[in-house]
Order: sequence, then structure tokens, then C-alpha cells
Amino acid sequence: MRKLHELTDEELVSLYTKGNNNAFDTLLKRYESKVFSYFLYSVKNQELAEDLFQDVFIKMIVRLKNGKYTESGKFSSWMMRIVHNHLIDYYRTSVADKVLSNDATETDLYSKADIAMNENREQEIIDRQTLEEVRSLIALLPESQREVLLMRVYEELSFKEIAQKTNCSINTALGRMRYAILNLRHMAYERGISMAS
Repeated sequence: MRKLHELTDEELVSLYTKGNNNAFDTLLKRYESKVFSYFLYSVKNQELAEDLFQDVFIKMIVRLKNGKYTESGKFSSWMMRIVHNHLIDYYRTSVADKVLSNDATETDLYSKADIAMNENREQEIIDRQTLEEVRSLIALLPESQREVLLMRVYEELSFKEIAQKTNCSINTALGRMRYAILNLRHMAYERGISMAS
């Protein structure tokens, strides 16, 4: 009998949906570092990253239990799409909350003290809004392009590693990245969003 950590993602998902909670614990251990790092890199706040991490795994549990996982052989892509969408949802609600409460929390805007002390606070806010707009555009990319872009930018994987993880050639991974950038620029141009660094 094979041990749980020796099973594929698909086998673990199947076991979990049949009632084996240890199977999900194994999936959690397998991906917790990757998911937490993604959140921490994005929000730059340990406590917030932990909250987002817990929320997203609860969301995954609910979706798995409700039979919402159907992508055979692509659990990590399915999971990272939920993670990314959860982050975008957080930014949407967070920005809405901050816009409504700016007057009351002027010295703690976006919960970052360094912004309040920054001489160029307006530019910080504009940069953050632009970054959030770009993240929302990333969510609109075709899955194959979005997957390569996130692996390259957020996980800092080489194209060789991306090719191995997505089971494609290095040239295909490079091509997907190129088209992802072109599509992002096109969508940004149509929406009047500057992608200049």
C-alpha cells in the first residue's frame, strides 16, 4: 500500500472527496509553502498573508466537497487560479473599503505606515492602483499564458522549470510568456492603463 505522500494530486483529491481528510492534509503540506509565498510576495504582510492563506484553503475544501474540481491532471493550476482570484477579490474589496474610509484613516492608508511618511504618497497610491489593474488583466489571460506568467513572475521559475511543470517544450513556454505580455499590453492600452515601470 502506497503512502499518501507518494500519491499524485489527482489520487489525493479523489481520496479526499471520498472522505479521507488526511489526503487533503497531504495536499496542504505539498502546496502550503508555494501558496503562502505567493500571498506574502503580493501583500508584503505576514499576518494578512496568513489570513488569505487560511481563507483560500477553506475555499478549496468547499469546492472539492461540492464536486467543483473537474480538471483532470491539473490540480496545481486549478489551485493557483483560485489563489490568484482570491487575491484579486481581496484587492477589490480592500480598495473599496479604503476609498470609503480615506478621511478617517489618512495616516494609515492601505495599512502601510511607510506610505503615510512617504513624500510622494500620491504616486505610491497610483502605482498600487496600477498594479491592481494589471493583476485584474492577468486574470483575463488564457489559462496557459496566465499559468506561465505567474510561474515566471511570482514563483521566479526558469523557462526550463516552467516547461517541466507544464509538460511542454521550452519554446512553447517562451511563446506563451511572449503572448501573455503582448495580450497584457493590448488590454492595458485598450483600458488606458500604463504598464511602464
